[in-house]
Amino acid sequence: MFRVNLWCFLILCVLMPSAAFCYGVTFKDYSDATGTAFDDSHEYILNPANDVSLSLTAILTAGIGTYLYGNMSYPDERNKVHKEDLLPWDKPVAGRYSETADFMSDIGSLLAVAPLAIGGWAVHTGNSDKQEFWTFTLMFTQALLFQSGINLAFRSMELWPRPYIFATDKKGQKKAEEAKPEAYGSFFSGHASAAFTVAVFTSEWFDQTHPNSSATRIVRALAFSLAGFESALRVAAGKHYPTDVIVGALVGTGISYGILEMHKKRNQMYSLWVGPGTAGVSFRL
Repeated sequence: MFRVNLWCFLILCVLMPSAAFCYGVTFKDYSDATGTAFDDSHEYILNPANDVSLSLTAILTAGIGTYLYGNMSYPDERNKVHKEDLLPWDKPVAGRYSETADFMSDIGSLLAVAPLAIGGWAVHTGNSDKQEFWTFTLMFTQALLFQSGINLAFRSMELWPRPYIFATDKKGQKKAEEAKPEAYGSFFSGHASAAFTVAVFTSEWFDQTHPNSSATRIVRALAFSLAGFESALRVAAGKHYPTDVIVGALVGTGISYGILEMHKKRNQMYSLWVGPGTAGVSFRL
């Protein structure tokens, strides 16, 4: 139920600004109609031509990933991955399980609201405006949808099971016996991917709304340190291997900076574009 409600919230965050673009409502139009000052000096901007297709692609990616994840099944004996089949550096983690670390990593997921909290506070204190807030909100949501969809699609491949599936202690064995099919798809870590997505947007959103703040480096270091700690907790909990969290961190970071780059205000001689099943760069001579 929580996963369904989360997707409904994320999809709404994407559709609200995108729908406004479809009907020709832009921040400039809103400014002219209300008398609110329009600030075109922001580093990142929304573009109807890109963001409608990009948002729909993000929703489609998340939907496909969720569908594949929801249709996972238990592997048969012939296709089961055994401990000796794991990567050499992952084998020491096989069999680990910690209920405490698992609980702590789930609590750490609450930090996903950090970028929105920073953006909302910046608007409240006058360091930002609604235009910038909605721009970052849409970009953040697009990144979350993309990374989640890709993560769930990879996990549905069931490349190898979670570490606790190999547990021999009492609690670990009970957890393994109660495991659902998703437990057999450990690669890669969705928590790590989401944590680094949050870290990128937390640091970048703060940097854009507080460009002269001496705390910029502290916020960036804290954001990425917490993302790393969240990833380490997933390994300690027996939910993922080092490979899972490293790849998750790279995917989350890469997608986030890719989304930011697509929205960066640049020379109009070239632009990035994306659509369902396709992407590219266009040049204007």
